[in-house]
Amino acid sequence: MRYLTFALCKGRLAKKTMELLEKVGITCEEMKDPDTRKLIFVNEERKLKFFLAKGPDVPTYVEYGAADIGVVGKDVILEENRRMYEVLDLGYGKCRMCVCGPESARNLLKKQELIRVATKYPHIARNYFYDQKHQTVEIIKLNGSIELAPIVGLSEVIVDIVETGSTLRENGLKVLEEICPLSARMVVNQVSMKMENDRIGKLIQELKAVL
Repeated sequence: MRYLTFALCKGRLAKKTMELLEKVGITCEEMKDPDTRKLIFVNEERKLKFFLAKGPDVPTYVEYGAADIGVVGKDVILEENRRMYEVLDLGYGKCRMCVCGPESARNLLKKQELIRVATKYPHIARNYFYDQKHQTVEIIKLNGSIELAPIVGLSEVIVDIVETGSTLRENGLKVLEEICPLSARMVVNQVSMKMENDRIGKLIQELKAVL
C-alpha cells in the first residue's frame, strides 16, 4: 500500500486538523513534539505522511501531486486558483472576506466610481469587482497591515479577511460589503482521487460523520 500524504497549513489550522483526525482514529505522535526539526511525519500503521507548509503553498503541493490531500483556508483556495477537488468544509477557522474602509467610501462603491483597492488577495479582489460588481478598480497588492492603506490615502478601500472586526474599529474602518464566508477546507489532488478513491472516499465519510 502506498502512503497517502497530507499537506497541512502551519499553525492553528494544522493543530485543529490533527485534533479532527484523532476523532476518526488517525494520530501522529511525532508531530506533537514541540522541539522537533523533522519536516515529514509518518503514521506507519495507516500508511500516512504529513508535512506542514505555508498556507499559499498547500494548493501547489496538492495540484502537483506532492500531497494527495491538503487542508487550507477557502481564502487561499480562491486566491491560488489551482486545479484540485475541494471535497469538504471542515467548519473551523471561520471568518469573512470583505470590502472595508471608512464610511465615506460606501458611496464610491454604490456609484461604481474608479477607486483604488489595497489587498493581499488581488485575484479575489479582481474577481469580485470586475466579474461580480462590474466596477473598474485599481488593485494595489500589499503584504503588511492592509488597514494602513486607506488611513494614509493609498487606497479608498481594502479587501481583507475579517474575523472579529476589532482591528477595523480601532482604526476607524468598517465592513462595507461582504464578498464570501471563509473556513478551512479539505482539498484532494485530481489523480489521487481516481487512484485512491476508496481510501480517500472512506476518510471523507469518516470525517463527515464527526463534523
